[in-house]
Amino acid sequence: MDLRLQLLESFTAQGSDGTAYKVFAYDRLAPDPSLADGSEHWASTGQVEYRLADGRRIDVGRDGSLSIASTGVRLKTAAHS
Repeated sequence: MDLRLQLLESFTAQGSDGTAYKVFAYDRLAPDPSLADGSEHWASTGQVEYRLADGRRIDVGRDGSLSIASTGVRLKTAAHS
């Protein structure tokens, strides 16, 4: 399935390794076939994807905690202080 990402917001998070990271939140979009007018139309899937500025994926825990998928570094935002 084709997907596109639409930027929702960006914020800075402090890593458990002491590094400040720039995090981007994206809305996942999928093709919307209900509008068949010859143009491309995209609709939200209702899923948000988080990535670092360098493209690495962020995992979101059930409790809303964030961690870098490839390293396990935990991220703390001002909202989670």
